Amino acid sequence: MTSTTTGNFNRRRFLGLAGALGLTPALLTAGDQDFSLVNKTGFEISSLHISPHSSDEWGEDILGKDTLSDGDTVNITFHRKEKAANWDLRVEDGDGKNFTWEKLNLLEISEVTLFYRKGVATATFK
Repeated sequence: MTSTTTGNFNRRRFLGLAGALGLTPALLTAGDQDFSLVNKTGFEISSLHISPHSSDEWGEDILGKDTLSDGDTVNITFHRKEKAANWDLRVEDGDGKNFTWEKLNLLEISEVTLFYRKGVATATFK
């Protein structure tokens, strides 16, 4: 799974790792679960985790050392061989608060927009 943003995400760091593993960007794209995540929360997202719904563990932070500023978009790209349809999404703000959305059918969703208003985290899906 890879990601790029229209903001401050360091895509070069990921591509360097992919090259070291002998992978080409073409092999890492075109997953049916690919989607864009839009941050309209009003806060900077400090970590982003996506895991198959069937998993009991969160994977590593997709953003790494980067963050996703309010108003920015990150494109999440899955390996084309990925088969899982339902995924869970967790973001964390700079204060350590976690917000989770479960069982997102990424075969039917191309964009997730996150909001945080009056203490409630919500999302819209396209």
